[in-house]
Amino acid sequence: MMESSPDVAVVIVAAGSGTRLGHPTPKAFVLLSGRTLLEHAVLAALGMRHKPQVIVVVAPEHIDATRQVLAGASTPSIVVTAGASTRQGSVARGLDRVSAGVRTVLVHDAARPLAPTHLFDEVVAAVRARGRGIVPALDVADTIKRVNGHRAVVATVDRSELVAVQTPQGFPRDHLIAAYAVAHEDYTDDAAVMAAAGHPVDVIAGDPAAFKITTPADLRRAMTWDAAGDGSDIMNVDSDTFSRILNTVSADSSVSVPRVGTGVDSHAFAGEAEDVPLWVAGLHWPGHRGLSGHSDGDVAVHAICDALLAASGLGDLGSNFGTAEPQLRGAAGEYFLRETVARTRAAGYRIGNVSVQVVGNLPKVASRRVEAQELLASILGAPVNISATTTDGLGFTGRGEGIAAIATAVVCRSS
Repeated sequence: MMESSPDVAVVIVAAGSGTRLGHPTPKAFVLLSGRTLLEHAVLAALGMRHKPQVIVVVAPEHIDATRQVLAGASTPSIVVTAGASTRQGSVARGLDRVSAGVRTVLVHDAARPLAPTHLFDEVVAAVRARGRGIVPALDVADTIKRVNGHRAVVATVDRSELVAVQTPQGFPRDHLIAAYAVAHEDYTDDAAVMAAAGHPVDVIAGDPAAFKITTPADLRRAMTWDAAGDGSDIMNVDSDTFSRILNTVSADSSVSVPRVGTGVDSHAFAGEAEDVPLWVAGLHWPGHRGLSGHSDGDVAVHAICDALLAASGLGDLGSNFGTAEPQLRGAAGEYFLRETVARTRAAGYRIGNVSVQVVGNLPKVASRRVEAQELLASILGAPVNISATTTDGLGFTGRGEGIAAIATAVVCRSS
């Protein structure tokens, strides 16, 4: 199955020097939990439901370093290009690299590294539904004062009409390019460029995690925020250590027979009042209540990932993609599966076959079994068998409170 060209692009602006951060390296390359701010931002974009073209705009002198930092990304759809002396100029250069088939463009600041994946997806959905620019924002909680040049209070501003705007900001591609073509002033964000050109922009709810890192205090806040999740996270080690882990596993030649791994996952259905889509076996199931979880709750895909990681001796889903990664909140199961396949291969294994059984009353997996098997097989590069069963009314799956899945994976040493 061939993947279609992306119809969403994410332009990630990372060309600033970040002098206010007081760090010797450019802001985008400052480490947060063992990974650069830029890598965090790219990771969040790659987890989107609609697989995007990612365009990273950096200072010309940092292009080679950026490509090296992002070399481990498991997608060919990342473009690195040179920025300009202003943010607006950098975005314009990023827009020049957007692929022809893209209809929706998101612009995101690498200085907001913890913006979660679900926020990207929500912005895309709103742009498509409304056909106009969309910006995420938070209500202003503090009392706001207007002051004069001497810092004396002049007036209290009505905060009911104010919001704090974040990124990613999303727009119909044609509208954004047209607005940039007629922009003759420097604006602080892309929504202002659009408004100046007469294009309407709407606001949707932002996310507290999408705050901007500008000062040392912001970086300390990000470190605290990123460490607030539960569970350990192997992705927070530095790249050299992670490479050594993989090389050590690859060098173990004592195992010459196929290795088998088992994975189990289960999630409860989200509350009836929650608007959560259902994803099972990589497919969207319209008309069904979705599953609760840190990501999209796809029990079948998560069980397959656990089985592959176990067979390859690489731990499990939690240790590789733990909830300590807030930007993975709402991420598509397909992203985890592609990353797991990449790590399995990097550890020196090829996938033999995978079998997964879905346990639950709904959805009726048999009705789309072939479609799901073809999708998953195209990602794994190996045969996939999907089956389904119920528990005859026993347990939480039998009561219709959730879904579970059990997967088995066979891997072999690469020749």
